[in-house]
Amino acid sequence: MVFKKRSVSLYGHQTSLALEPEFWDIIDAYVESSGESFAKFIRDQDDIRLAKNSDQNLASYLRVWVLKHIIETR
Repeated sequence: MVFKKRSVSLYGHQTSLALEPEFWDIIDAYVESSGESFAKFIRDQDDIRLAKNSDQNLASYLRVWVLKHIIETR
C-alpha cells in the first residue's frame, strides 16, 4: 500500500500524517473549493476529533471524514 506523508504544525507542534493518495485528493479538492488553508482544515478537523473525545488517531479520523464527505456530496 502506498502512503503519502504530509507535515503540518498543530498549535506549534509539528506532526506528520500518512494517508493514501486518494484520500489526499479528496481533502485537497475540498480545501481548494472552501478557500481555507490546508493547515486550517487539518487543525479544525483535529479540534473536532478532540472535542468528540475520539479514540481515533488523526489519520483515521480524516479517512472517515473523507468517506462521510463523499456520501454527503452525492
